[in-house]
Amino acid sequence: MRDFGCDVTSDEAAEMFNAFDVDGSGSVSFDELLTALRPPMRKCRRDLVQRAFQKLDRTQTGEITIEDLKGVYDPTHHPKYQNGTFTEDQVFLEFLKTFDSPNDPDGIVEWEEFYNYYTGVSASIDSDAYFDVMMRQAWKL
Repeated sequence: MRDFGCDVTSDEAAEMFNAFDVDGSGSVSFDELLTALRPPMRKCRRDLVQRAFQKLDRTQTGEITIEDLKGVYDPTHHPKYQNGTFTEDQVFLEFLKTFDSPNDPDGIVEWEEFYNYYTGVSASIDSDAYFDVMMRQAWKL
């Protein structure tokens, strides 16, 4: 290990590494690094994300499922549905994969997964006004 002129004990170095290695794999993935380094989301943005989640969670179970998407998301415009490759449920699952945790792709999106997705989106948008408009238009809030 290179010496950067900092006095860090092995225990401190292990603690820092473990803070980044969320899945405990023994290595830090690019996604783990980005997640650890991104800034927290401001309250105004978090409130919008929560409103979108609540709109999608029609059954009010605290998670978004295929049942929740029926009547909120129209799968008939998806190209794979139109060409007969996907059924409606397959389109819904594909949509849920956008938000679903890559470590647990179960087709059910919990609040934390939805929030983590939008925290990443938020980190790339400087303007609160732009984020607000984007969320309102995307989810018709």
